[in-house]
Amino acid sequence: MGDKKTCSHIDPKCPCDGRYQYNTNVVFDSEGKLVARYHKFNLFTVEQQFDFPKEPELATFDTAFGKFGLFTCFDILFHDPAVTLVTQLSVDTIIFPTAWMNVLPHLTAIEFHSAWAMGMRANVLAANTHNPSLNMTGSGIYTPSGSEAYHYDAESMNGHLLVAEIYSHPSHFPTPLPTVNWSSYATTVEGFPKPFTFSGLIFHDNFTLCTLGKEADNLTVCQNNLCCHLSYRMMEQQEDELYVLGAFDGLHEVEGQYYLQICTLLKCGSTDLQSCGQATKTAESYFDFYSLSGTFGTNYVFPEVLLSGISLAPGLFQVLKDGQLVSQNDLPQAVLTVTLFGRWYEKDSPSTPINNATLAPMQCTNKAEFIIQ
Repeated sequence: MGDKKTCSHIDPKCPCDGRYQYNTNVVFDSEGKLVARYHKFNLFTVEQQFDFPKEPELATFDTAFGKFGLFTCFDILFHDPAVTLVTQLSVDTIIFPTAWMNVLPHLTAIEFHSAWAMGMRANVLAANTHNPSLNMTGSGIYTPSGSEAYHYDAESMNGHLLVAEIYSHPSHFPTPLPTVNWSSYATTVEGFPKPFTFSGLIFHDNFTLCTLGKEADNLTVCQNNLCCHLSYRMMEQQEDELYVLGAFDGLHEVEGQYYLQICTLLKCGSTDLQSCGQATKTAESYFDFYSLSGTFGTNYVFPEVLLSGISLAPGLFQVLKDGQLVSQNDLPQAVLTVTLFGRWYEKDSPSTPINNATLAPMQCTNKAEFIIQ
């Protein structure tokens, strides 16, 4: 909902109509009492009707089945408040309303939101706006061990109710998840060949790429301080399908600025090298083994596996404590991408919230006139 808060002319940023407007989540308990409210901090580029709070709000509430936290959509890509809720306030479950526009190959809703839950070891209840015409689809119930239930439908306007039974306190899993050192394995790898590389744009970022030219191989590709290592074996490689290993270590600067370290195995749009990074939704080549790792400088790494048809792969991969993302169960997988998506928050550009420069009043007239400051 939208929330209006009055402000005083003493506040130099107070709009001329005397109120701030916030993109807001509210939570009511079973008796109808308001128990939590959150004003979105990291506004997306199109949210120029909204202001952002002076500081990120840490909104939580306690229940008989765990501690819950709130944030919204674009917030999930930034440290505050998302990471702070889990690491400092020990939140068990995140309630996450979103209007998420899917961006292949690494930022579809079900892909990234499930990966964030695994990387942060928290439950995420993600409710996405369902509007296929805007490429907004994909909701899910995600846990540290993988997706428990999700829905992705880009064809119809039908909604879907998701129900799953999950551990309310993820830290109390019967079998504790191992602590992951994301660079442990990758920093010990020796002898992987460094093949011919080329550059390719993936969501406006300039990746260093190399092709997978054999049915099985060990490869390394590096960019700046990040080296990505891949071991793989393919059961069936189609002649009209091309796969690459890619590395990106740098500041993403389109639709927000945030520092990324990404290792990715992905299917190209065609056999043309320039198609690598284009959106592709189907694959007919099958991998029966893969191991992906990287020399990450950050501990915040989110493991993604997306299969043909834009589907997740619960139970078909795992993350080892030495930082390897590996296939399991020996079942062949029609892979679109296998990715370690790293966020190096400390290297983000120092600024106020991304893309949400304060909307300051130009002058008070009968109609609203604003300039970006």
